[in-house]
Amino acid sequence: MTDFHDSVKERFIRYAGIDTQSASGVSETPTTQKQFDLARMLRDELNSIGVSDVWLDEDHCVVYGTIPSNSDACRPVGLVAHMDTAVEAPGGPVNPQVVERYDGGDILLNKDLGIWMRRADFPNLGMYVGEELICTDGTTLLGGDDKASIASIMTMAEHFCSHPELEHGTIAIAFTPDEEVGGLAKDLDLGRFTSDTAYTLDGDHLGYYEYETFNASSAEVRIRGRAVHPGTAKGIMINSIDIAGEFLSALPAAEKPQYTDGREGFFHVMGISGSCEETVVNIIVRDHDTEKFAQRNALLQQITDEFNCRYPEGTVTLSVTYQYRSMKEVIDEVPFMIDNLKKAISDCGVEPVCIPFRGGTDGSALSQRGLPCPNLSAGYENAHSRFEYVPVCNMVKNVEILIRLCELYRDMPV
Repeated sequence: MTDFHDSVKERFIRYAGIDTQSASGVSETPTTQKQFDLARMLRDELNSIGVSDVWLDEDHCVVYGTIPSNSDACRPVGLVAHMDTAVEAPGGPVNPQVVERYDGGDILLNKDLGIWMRRADFPNLGMYVGEELICTDGTTLLGGDDKASIASIMTMAEHFCSHPELEHGTIAIAFTPDEEVGGLAKDLDLGRFTSDTAYTLDGDHLGYYEYETFNASSAEVRIRGRAVHPGTAKGIMINSIDIAGEFLSALPAAEKPQYTDGREGFFHVMGISGSCEETVVNIIVRDHDTEKFAQRNALLQQITDEFNCRYPEGTVTLSVTYQYRSMKEVIDEVPFMIDNLKKAISDCGVEPVCIPFRGGTDGSALSQRGLPCPNLSAGYENAHSRFEYVPVCNMVKNVEILIRLCELYRDMPV
């Protein structure tokens, strides 16, 4: 196998240096114009390495490319990764730094600011003793989520384009914006994307793969009160803040993110704001099980109805928005996708590990739109954090896995 170390490392450092942080609560697409900086770089690079049908959607910031089949009739395969970075930590300017051979101890990220990444705080560092790590300088996130995936996909693409003697089927590529703020690849044009199946690359832990995600909804609970002077409030005031507290107390106390794991669902209060006269509570609802998910949303309605009996009618209004569904029911119809992914991972010397993903991916929405799309983890660590890092060896291994995956699709008839 070709040594991909230098090319995937150089790509990642170059991509990570571009601030592509998306923004919450913005209706425009993309939510930040700076995502185009990376999109245009990727468009130009795809053209330069010989990918066909390269196109940047200047309205929606989606990059497309195709490596046409050079083999007999066989199944195509698609790969999707997102360009934006998370909102939980500062997004830039990003200053990647390289730990050439990690010695197993604490890592000084920023001498001037005294910022250390302590192994005691991040025990997964112990898996990478002797490896080359790319870290932040402790002031911003790194962007391994999801630029480690982009670097692996681009390096795979260059490999096939520079070795035309290697037979493969059609390989479709797309890079999307705004995944971190719920974009869910909504503007990916399935008519332009040249495969009827695809894999997203996202997430930590090399060798992990997911084809079951949460079902997800968001709820806005709006509570109307009655404000009067507190000195003459007896029997008159209705304090919406107090009612909001009662509403939240009616939810199952143990079914919160901090008390659940595995396939357990939850209610998560994302925000609360208001005054005596009006309070708004935002809650997200998650569950892997479709029936339990429906029960959770029904419980919110039940509590709302009970409060409107206890207080004046219309005191509480509930608005639920369904965000995405688990991809499992779609992926179960195309079992060869998981068989191929598991074999590609194991053939490259990595143990495949499947877990129910406690979140959603672009693939959740794409699967529901008719593009079955399980997820292969990218192999970064500490995403959404100033302590994010990417082991170069994990990106190299993902290049090998992607090449092997394309070989397996090459051997499948249409």
